[in-house]
Amino acid sequence: MDIKKILVIGSGAIKVAEAAEFDYSGSQTLKAFREEGIKTVLVNPNIATIQTSKFLADRVYFIPIQRQFLAEVIEQERPDAIACGFGGQTALSACVDLDEAGVLEKYGVRVVGTPVRGIKRALSRDLFQKAMREAGIPVPPSSPAKSPEEAIEIARYLGYPVVVRVSFNLGGAGAFVARSEEALKARIYKAFAQSAIGEVLVEKYLEGWKEIEFEVVRDAYDNVAAVVCMENIDPMGVHTGDSIVVAPCLTLTDEEYQTARNISIGVVRTIELIGEGNVQVAINYAGPEQYAIETNPRMSRSSALASKASGYPLAYIAAKLALGYRLDEVLNQVTRRTVASFEPALDYIVVKHPRWESDRFGVTEGLGPEMMSIGEAMGIGRTLEEAWQKAVRMIDIGEPGLVGGPMFQSLTLEEALKCIKDYVPYWPICAAKAIYLGVSVEEIHKINKVDKFFLNAIKRIVDVYKRLEAGEVDLDEAKVLGFSDWQIAKALGKSVDEIRAMRRRPVVKKIDTLAGEWPADTNYLYLTYGGQYDDKTPGVDYLVVGAGVFRIGVSVEFDWSTVTLATELKNRGYRVAILNYNPETVSTDWDIVDKLYFDEISVERVLDIVEKEGNGVTVVLYAGGQIGQRLYVPLEKAGVKIGGTRAKSIDMAEDRGKFSKLLDRLGIKQPPWLYAASVEEAVKLAEGLGFPVLLRPSYVLGGTYMAVAYNKEELINFLSKAAKVSGEYPVVISKFMPKGIEAEVDAVSDGVKIVATPIEHIEPPGVHSGDSTMVLPPRRLEEWAVKKMTDIAHTLAVELEVKGPLNVQFIVQDDVYVIEANLRVSRSMPFVSKATGVNYMSLVADVLTHGRLAVDEERITLKPSKWWVKSPQFSWARLRGAYPRLGPVMYSTGEVASNGSVFEEALLKSWLSATPNKIPSKTALIYTYDPHHEELLRQAAGLLSWRLEIYTPEQLGGKIAEMLKWRKIDIVMTAGVTPEKDFHIRRTAADTNTPLVLDSTLAVELAKAFNWYYKNGKLEVAPW
Repeated sequence: MDIKKILVIGSGAIKVAEAAEFDYSGSQTLKAFREEGIKTVLVNPNIATIQTSKFLADRVYFIPIQRQFLAEVIEQERPDAIACGFGGQTALSACVDLDEAGVLEKYGVRVVGTPVRGIKRALSRDLFQKAMREAGIPVPPSSPAKSPEEAIEIARYLGYPVVVRVSFNLGGAGAFVARSEEALKARIYKAFAQSAIGEVLVEKYLEGWKEIEFEVVRDAYDNVAAVVCMENIDPMGVHTGDSIVVAPCLTLTDEEYQTARNISIGVVRTIELIGEGNVQVAINYAGPEQYAIETNPRMSRSSALASKASGYPLAYIAAKLALGYRLDEVLNQVTRRTVASFEPALDYIVVKHPRWESDRFGVTEGLGPEMMSIGEAMGIGRTLEEAWQKAVRMIDIGEPGLVGGPMFQSLTLEEALKCIKDYVPYWPICAAKAIYLGVSVEEIHKINKVDKFFLNAIKRIVDVYKRLEAGEVDLDEAKVLGFSDWQIAKALGKSVDEIRAMRRRPVVKKIDTLAGEWPADTNYLYLTYGGQYDDKTPGVDYLVVGAGVFRIGVSVEFDWSTVTLATELKNRGYRVAILNYNPETVSTDWDIVDKLYFDEISVERVLDIVEKEGNGVTVVLYAGGQIGQRLYVPLEKAGVKIGGTRAKSIDMAEDRGKFSKLLDRLGIKQPPWLYAASVEEAVKLAEGLGFPVLLRPSYVLGGTYMAVAYNKEELINFLSKAAKVSGEYPVVISKFMPKGIEAEVDAVSDGVKIVATPIEHIEPPGVHSGDSTMVLPPRRLEEWAVKKMTDIAHTLAVELEVKGPLNVQFIVQDDVYVIEANLRVSRSMPFVSKATGVNYMSLVADVLTHGRLAVDEERITLKPSKWWVKSPQFSWARLRGAYPRLGPVMYSTGEVASNGSVFEEALLKSWLSATPNKIPSKTALIYTYDPHHEELLRQAAGLLSWRLEIYTPEQLGGKIAEMLKWRKIDIVMTAGVTPEKDFHIRRTAADTNTPLVLDSTLAVELAKAFNWYYKNGKLEVAPW
């Protein structure tokens, strides 16, 4: 193809069902196009990703992925072509929108890869069904509906239960199983609200059937390769993104495998796929029937998993095929021996395990056809049991595997059986406990329809655990089945060090993608007990520890820091390895570092790797966020060479008591705080401090039970419901300062000098920093406060002998108060680096390799030349039953950012980049039931009343839900946490993709920005 410039559309913010896998696929795509000498223009407002770093694309636009903005980019850049299939559903829908609006035809922009007609054929449930039937490909009994009434009629004809699927949507949004007409009527409005074209499919529910996926590549000459078969352990009815997945497929007969493969190939040919696609097939566990369920004519969420599991770089190869190459003309860059027409063969087992945050959001529903997981981990082993137990440890929920952990120990038989029946997250641990307590595999299979092959694997683990508890020691058998040293030590009543001394070491194996059938050499490594000899590889100088599984608070921003630091070290001539196990990420790609250890991030595994590499390797723990923090002390104690800041400094900052004493000694102010060991003591201390107070129970994960109490009644109510208050589990009570401005400083120090950037939050204290809208440079803070923040950060860096990154959080009121300090990379460092133009990871690499910053002054403060605003991305629509709110606990799943010559422009472009935000044109619902927010929300309503029809719940009465359901309200602005009064309002707004503003300060700032826009404010489209 004669293409000189190509437009690539990204996927925007990380959200449930559209996470870092599209950062990975888009990054590979940009590399593939650049190799061909094509200039690349990227539109993606996700500030946190590798994809939006300058070394990948020639031009980057941090703007909303919406038609009017994309059209302006096309007008300015005049690309020859557009790549639609590498930015998830967001990019695909945007491409279809541009095509239907005539923008692509107007500017002569051709679509590379699958044509738009093929995209529509795949994503419209109606067109997909018709195309499959015409091609003779079996599909389940079903029919499309354009209205709720039509959906009800179809369900009556098919007979219940039915599953409702949504056209042109992401991750099964709005999909549900209905077992009765009442259940269908209750949720059908949400399904229609989630469809971009107002269409749903009502399908006979294939309860208990197996679900498998094939990743398929096809070139423009109709050559096809079925790259990898992946099997969902969970049966049909659970979204593939919420399923535990194994590769290769393990329970299919050869006939079933070949039939499913042929169906998948037939599907991609029918939709005229060019590049890569994902096909889902249902297989009747009791008979020969198979059906094509759906296809994604793009890089899918599973594509990243398949790429890492098989060593076949799907996105890179798909990009080459989109340009017109044949399969046999593209070299597999992982093997460097085979071409893309070679289908991989695996001599190992991969298990992908999702991670959910249901407790944080108050979600109690079991798993279903609508995806809810936040992240995923990939375990590799030589047995299913080894890979599965690894994957459970990797999701970082405090369980050491399928047996032996806190959840396993605490479950009763009744609880375990209910967990299995309701299909709640982490059900395999419940199954393990049920088997431990005497329930048979057959009984569990009857309850949840999971294939007995997988349930028997759980039973083998339970049987070995019971033998260990009885004192029977066969360490080799336990290790081959994936037991950790901790699990074995606990069962035997020994110490972890004793077990380590007794057991043999794992071996290092390469993922060669061809199961030894063909010469291949890769840098993908994993450790296993299913072997005798190491696959030899040259040693490295640095081992950079990644971020592990993504969860609330840890997302792609820490992959940015891991990759960027590793790249900076490589650029300085060092050999570098990464330890990470997240298949979604760029850090686990083949061409980032010299060696990739695709394995657990634990003390046990790091010690194993250091032994393999030799004592010369330096381990870097601060780039991947919080997961590395807990490794400092045990690794340093074990004699591991750790780069940067010392363990004692980490402990000083992490331990609240020690850090508080340090601040007092240095004369640095902090909000007064105290420990309480009982409800009575908590009341007494809170009254002494003065309300409001911030309550933080100790020993909870991710601050799940943090809250603000404005009076004695709220404090007692909170503690009685949410916290175990005793001497063993004290609660921290600190003075809450709601009137201040929250701010922070990102910095890099060498223990003497510091480079820092101050950041201001729009939302007040009490809103988690990860959910706050951030502004650069500070706008409301006075100069003395900004200077003092930097001074304090410098003082702490010197005192704690920080050699690397740090982040300090503040409240500015009458003075500057320190909230906390983290001696690691922060969530906001990609934002700061891209806004200021100074890569903070380059500064970190200077300190790591040379011990000092390459600057002359002791204190340098950086700020951008334009206004920059970073906005949070929430996934409320995905989290069934969750109450949308803000508070001390973090709820956002991603972030976006943009810039502008004036603050209002930067704020609006940033806020619009988070879905489903849109500027209101006619109506707004503005209200609160919390008196602390009344004044500001009244101000926001007043600012907008000249342009919009402003409603309150009292004015609408019983009409609120109907107006929201049928999109007659453009935006909801509210604040406070009052679920007993407005759960239904907020939940319905989330379910119908109505923009939700959940803070009164942000509501006022947005109201001012809307007015600026209404009065002809210009949202400029300009490259970074």
